[in-house]
Amino acid sequence: MLRSNIVAQTINLIGCPPLATDLIRRQVSLIAAGGSPASALAAKSATAIIPIVFTNAADPVQIRLVASLNRPGGNVTGFTQLGAELGGKRLGLLRELVPAATSIAVLVNPNRPGVDAQSAQAQEAARTLGLQLHILKASSERDFEAAFLTLVQLRASAFVISADALFNDRRDQLIALARRYSVPTIYEWRDAVAAGGLISYGTRREDGYHQIGILAGRILKGEKPADLPVLQPTKFELVINLTTAKELGLTIPPGVLAIADDVIE
Repeated sequence: MLRSNIVAQTINLIGCPPLATDLIRRQVSLIAAGGSPASALAAKSATAIIPIVFTNAADPVQIRLVASLNRPGGNVTGFTQLGAELGGKRLGLLRELVPAATSIAVLVNPNRPGVDAQSAQAQEAARTLGLQLHILKASSERDFEAAFLTLVQLRASAFVISADALFNDRRDQLIALARRYSVPTIYEWRDAVAAGGLISYGTRREDGYHQIGILAGRILKGEKPADLPVLQPTKFELVINLTTAKELGLTIPPGVLAIADDVIE
């Protein structure tokens, strides 16, 4: 089991086919792939035998990790964080915080598996809200400042940082840019708000790892990944930083404050 834990951490950081192949060569009992969807895809490409459990924000059916949520088939199952599906909720929250907004931007990683579906769902949500949505792209941290400059040129009133391992790993840089350019910005995880971001809405990171730990235990006791449904979150949290809101000159509507799970002052 200790070896499985080491594998989980390594694939989360690297997520590349050569590493996955090396892990297969070591004949590990199970691979846990967290973070980027590419981690799980790399592991799946390397083996159809060793069980794989994943947690990430992509649609596992859309990126072909599993055949279906209820009957995954094959050697892969896990926990989906519904990253793309929550994009509409994040847009709606920004609209409430900046009610005069007519144009909002969303940052996506063009190299992320499932990014086209992620962008399409965001566009559909924006149309429902009557917003013009600009899809901005960053595949490395070197692209971040250019994205903010483009946002300013487009006169977008707010920014959605979409679910992506790159953006989560570089959260402090994104937060600093959002503050420098005075852009109301929403993030995936609460730790971004604790670090000075304005608002976050999403699942709890710990829940995903807890659930794949349970799945891993069941598999190591003899159950097959093909028979274990992909788990979905039942708990979402909204976190707001009032200090950052004040810096931006924003008044958080009472209705939003009332549903917040945590308010940082």
